[in-house]
Amino acid sequence: MSSRAAASHPVLDQRSLNRALLARQDLLTRSPRPVLEAVGHLVGLQAQAPWSPYYSLWARLAGFDPHELGGLLADRHVVRVVLMRSTVHLVTAEDCLFLRPLLQAFLSRGMATSPWSKGLEGTDLGAVAAAGRAVVEDEPVTFSALGRRLAERWPDLDPQALAQVVRARVPLVQVPPRAVWGQAGQVVVTSAEHWLGRPLRQDATLADMVLRYLASFGPASVMDVQMWSGLTRLREVTDGLGARVRRFRDESGRELLDVPDGPRPDPATPAPVRFLPDFDNVLRSHAERSRIVDEPVRKRLVTANGVPPGTVLVDGRVAAAWAVDRTSSAATLVVTPFTRLPAAQSDAVEAEGLDLLRFAAEDVDGREIRIDAPE
Repeated sequence: MSSRAAASHPVLDQRSLNRALLARQDLLTRSPRPVLEAVGHLVGLQAQAPWSPYYSLWARLAGFDPHELGGLLADRHVVRVVLMRSTVHLVTAEDCLFLRPLLQAFLSRGMATSPWSKGLEGTDLGAVAAAGRAVVEDEPVTFSALGRRLAERWPDLDPQALAQVVRARVPLVQVPPRAVWGQAGQVVVTSAEHWLGRPLRQDATLADMVLRYLASFGPASVMDVQMWSGLTRLREVTDGLGARVRRFRDESGRELLDVPDGPRPDPATPAPVRFLPDFDNVLRSHAERSRIVDEPVRKRLVTANGVPPGTVLVDGRVAAAWAVDRTSSAATLVVTPFTRLPAAQSDAVEAEGLDLLRFAAEDVDGREIRIDAPE
């Protein structure tokens, strides 16, 4: 596209991008949509931590019942599987079959360049993957058990590395009771095809994936799509979308793409306080994240163990971190603002925080919220 053509695109400022993102993420108003529909609309929820998707949906859906999501997992309507950015996501069964083939080459390359590949030189990784598939389809197993079974055939190789080959090359879903609300279970896996009784889709296209992303996260740049997915070299795909997208610019001149009917609310639209969990895609799905978090704050969310804190959106932007301290009989929500909150915003944080506590700690009688001084 010529620079002259790009210069003609309308400009969207940071607040406009913020409100568009919040609207698509159901963070301006809690949506009445059903849980399964919400998971599909969001193109899945990042889910390394088993309970993160529950808190993500609590923040977005009116009257969210965590047992409904747990039931969808148990009934195989949603699954936990490695997808975007090589991380575990909770997605609809349909999206598992749609997205995994599009991401497979990226996941295989990631394994080839990871520390796990050390010592696997010269090994037929396709044979390892096929053997691993046979193991998990015979009976769901833990990764440790999978590695031990594979080491019977490849005794000179690291069992953990062998299991990681299967994780990268076979769509392994984590089966219940893992991540079912109110239950406990270790990570036990089988193949998506075996669990769902259907093959991966062969008609999935990257263009369709990009449009799904834009409907949930747009307007966004090509680099944003690549950050969300983990894929690279998507410019040819986006250039081929033609009239299927509208084109804008941000204030720095970057080209942004969007679906034609994507909501772009008035930037003056009020944004309520929302509590988001440690892993929430709204904070992880753009290369340029200034639409929702200031760079100094983003850096403060980076932790030594790789697990970020929960975050609080105030006027649509990350303004605080949160955590729940629990005992057997009481729960305290601790909120740590990054800057001083005006009284009205502090009151709104407290009100929303008390609702969060009722959700997170419904089994205890003593609940309180503590808003600390800014760090």
